[in-house]
Amino acid sequence: MDDRQRPSNSARDNSSRPSSRPSTGRPSSSSSRPSTGRPSSSRPATGPNKDRRREDLPARGGSSDRRGATRNVSDGREVIDPRGFRATPQDRDQSRIRPRIFEPDIPEDVTGEELEKSVRAELLSLSVENAKVVARHLVCINIHMDSDPELAHKHGIAAAHHAGRLAVVRESAGYAAYRAGHYEIALKELRAAHRISGDVSMWPVMADCERGMNRPLKALNLAGSDEVKRLAKPEEIEMRIVASGARRDLGELDAAVITLTCKELKTENEEWAVRLRYAYADALDAAGRKDEAREWFAKCAAIDHDEATDAADRA
Repeated sequence: MDDRQRPSNSARDNSSRPSSRPSTGRPSSSSSRPSTGRPSSSRPATGPNKDRRREDLPARGGSSDRRGATRNVSDGREVIDPRGFRATPQDRDQSRIRPRIFEPDIPEDVTGEELEKSVRAELLSLSVENAKVVARHLVCINIHMDSDPELAHKHGIAAAHHAGRLAVVRESAGYAAYRAGHYEIALKELRAAHRISGDVSMWPVMADCERGMNRPLKALNLAGSDEVKRLAKPEEIEMRIVASGARRDLGELDAAVITLTCKELKTENEEWAVRLRYAYADALDAAGRKDEAREWFAKCAAIDHDEATDAADRA
C-alpha cells in the first residue's frame, strides 16, 4: 500500500469514533415551529433512514479522520503521526538514501566528445547534464588507466554513481577497478554489466578477478562455462591464459601447459599471439621444461616487435 493512501471506511472500526455527519436538527413536518438548530431527543426518527444508526453513515466527501492514524516502523514501535501515513524524516529507511561519494576533478579541456560515438549513443538515456558528466568521467578513465590506475578507478566509481544502470558505464568502472587491483569491486561491476547487457566479452577478466582473490577453482568454473563458447577469438585466448594461471595457482603445472597447448600457437600476425606464446613459454619454464621454454621465449620474441614482453631476455 502506498504510504499516502488511507484505508477505506470499511476497514475501520466506525463504532469507536463519532460520526462525521452532523445532526440536521429538523423537527417533524407537522410542527409549525421554526427550527431551533437543536436535535429533538424525545422524538423518534422518521423517514426511510429511521433504522440506520448514525455510526453507519458514510463520512461526508469520503474524508477520514487522520488524528488516529498509526503506522508500524522498522523497530516495531507504533508511532502516532498527525499527518497520516507519510514517514517522518527520522523514521525513513536511511539505507535507501544514496551516500555522497568522492568525485575526482575533471580537467576543463575534457568535454566528453572524445568518446566513441557508439559509447556516447548509450548515454542518450540520461539527462543532457548527467550524460556530459558521465562522458567526461569515462574519458578520464581512459586517460589515467595506464599512468594512474587508482585515479582512473575513482573516475569509474563516479561514473557508475551517476549512471549505474548503463552497461557501458559499469563495464568501464569494472576494468578501471581491475587495473587498480581492486578485484572484488571489479568483479561486482563486471557482473552488473553482464546482467544488463548479456555481453560475455568480460568473462576472462572476471575469471582473473577470481584468481586475484585467491579463488582459482571459481576461475576454472568460469573458464568451463557455456558462455566461453560465445567468446571471440581474442577473448577465447585470454581465457586460456587465465585458466592456465589458475592451474598453476593450484600447483597443477603440467595441466597449465596442456591448457595452452593449441593450434593457435602457430599464429604470428594477431595481437594476441605474443601473449599466448609468452604464457606458454612461461608455463613450460614453471613446469621445469627449460629447453622447451627457451625455445618458445625465442619464438615469442620473434613476433614481439614492440617489445611488450621480456621474452628476448628470457630466451
